[in-house]
Amino acid sequence: MFTMKNSILQQIKQRRLALELKQSDMNLRVGVSRQQYQRLESKGNPRLDTLELIAKGLNSELMLIPKEKLGAVMALLEQESSELTAGTGKDYSSAAINPAKEAANKKLSDDPWQGLLGDES
Repeated sequence: MFTMKNSILQQIKQRRLALELKQSDMNLRVGVSRQQYQRLESKGNPRLDTLELIAKGLNSELMLIPKEKLGAVMALLEQESSELTAGTGKDYSSAAINPAKEAANKKLSDDPWQGLLGDES
């Protein structure tokens, strides 16, 4: 879905399209006109508070990811994306074979960011 080469503006557009929203829909979600949003998405240089509003309107979060953890985050996003396109979103076959793996996956699904920043909680 997202690649590291994508700019934040490209990612915003991709997220809006994934949610099947039009630029004009962002007025109700973010409080900016279609023209303002179109300008921002195409070549804008938004302020941080504007980015936070847009992220909220797209049911997303802004996050700084340490470069050394970026690969793990991208792999997690790709895995989630491929599971969703597979239809079920879950791999039932491995859970039936290995209950310990099922428990570990459940814990990971409760907190998908666990351990990515070096904490062991």
